[in-house]
Amino acid sequence: MDAVNDWLLTWGDNLWTWVVLPVVVLLGLYFTIRSGVVQFRLIPEMFRTLTDKTPRTESGEPQSVSAFQAFTISAASRVGVGNIAGVGTAIAVGGPGAVFWMWVMAFIGGASSFIESSLAQLFKVRDADSFRGGPAYYMQRGLKARWLGVVFAVILIVCFPFAFSSLQANTIAATVTSSIGADVPWLSWGVGLGIAVLTGLVVFGGVRRIASVTQFLVPIMAIAYLLLGIVVVALHVDRIGPVFAEIFTSAWGFNEVVGAAFGYIVLTGVKRGMFSNEAGLGSAPNAGASAAVTHPVKQGLVQTLGVYFDTFLVCSITAFIILVSVPDLAGATRGIGLTQGALVSTLGEWSNVALSVIIFLLAFSSILGNYYYGESNIEFISTNRGLLTGYRLLVVAAVLVGSVAGADLVWNFADGVMGLMALTNLIAIGLLSGIAFRLLKDYTGQRREGRDPVFTRDRLPGVTGVECWEDELSVTGPLDLPTKERQAEKHRDHLHPHD
Repeated sequence: MDAVNDWLLTWGDNLWTWVVLPVVVLLGLYFTIRSGVVQFRLIPEMFRTLTDKTPRTESGEPQSVSAFQAFTISAASRVGVGNIAGVGTAIAVGGPGAVFWMWVMAFIGGASSFIESSLAQLFKVRDADSFRGGPAYYMQRGLKARWLGVVFAVILIVCFPFAFSSLQANTIAATVTSSIGADVPWLSWGVGLGIAVLTGLVVFGGVRRIASVTQFLVPIMAIAYLLLGIVVVALHVDRIGPVFAEIFTSAWGFNEVVGAAFGYIVLTGVKRGMFSNEAGLGSAPNAGASAAVTHPVKQGLVQTLGVYFDTFLVCSITAFIILVSVPDLAGATRGIGLTQGALVSTLGEWSNVALSVIIFLLAFSSILGNYYYGESNIEFISTNRGLLTGYRLLVVAAVLVGSVAGADLVWNFADGVMGLMALTNLIAIGLLSGIAFRLLKDYTGQRREGRDPVFTRDRLPGVTGVECWEDELSVTGPLDLPTKERQAEKHRDHLHPHD
């Protein structure tokens, strides 16, 4: 296993250093410049679109989930182990400077997130009484390359339901073991078996109450974690200034606490940042495509806000919990252990138990979210029920194996697969970005006219493969006659301003 772990580490580092990192940075900068820094310029619009009403069908029912609900779905997937254990690993490996590069990449990645989620909305398809879509769908419909969509779907299935869910289970097991403190050889197997059973009950359609209760508790647990972090930082208020200084000076390799070179600090920050906020990774568009909005750009803006919420708020809280509590990072434990130790040193042993509960609920909800991402892509490949059953069995097995595997092995495997997934998605959105820029131009043009933007596919002449967005009524839902007449009049004026 040591040989396998070493090979995964070397392969993953080479992939990220020489291929993924340059593509992530260059494409992110290109999207930023071409869009006029959309991720900063339209921040007020992000909050405005978050509260948009959901378009309704003729019967008065919502067409699908709202923009805000899609935001919470993707946020539930984002907020998890990456924010707590991932940040701890980044700081232990790359020092405080890795946090700076997580912030930088969240800002640059905001443009990539905008592009991928806008495209997912444009090329979404109808699914019973809702919508579904994502990178596999815009690869098939936008690039006319179903084979690439299948390749991406396979990588996502390996990455999220298998690699990332193994990582979530591994962190749960490590947290429980650390909290109990006893040297019990079978404890990891017991925890893993328990998680596997709970996962199996949900994914095979039984005990749906587990999922509903988890979805209810996750926002509460996320808020509880933020409050814990705020208390820790408040108790070390004198350390806030020096911590900011460490983050910025270490980012450039001037004060490496753990001896990391400049390039490795950047690489660590980018990898852990992408694992946490998923900007450009190709996962959030699967949730974003399910929303019913009046313009694809609206969901692009909402998902960009999700990146900021994840990194600038939740990840930063973890970073400050560690850095204000642990001034000396020499020999620091990677992963969840560093965050646990920082909390306990300030708040006492009770915080270890509290963190264990928070980690379990956040990580288990992420396992379920990862499963449904995978199921959506299984259905893209084939509707064969036997394939779906086999997939469910493998998900349960992955959770069990992840609970007992070495943490380094699980992290290195997840890093490598995540690099392949990001690379495939970034190439696709790079090729399709021209369409996203046209969507943005249409949106901002309507906003300058004082209108609530409404998109129909005839506004993008020459673009094929768009299944939804037939006409204004199908997008906005049924309207009263005077409202329809007013909107039709505005539409005519927009097309023929001199008539």
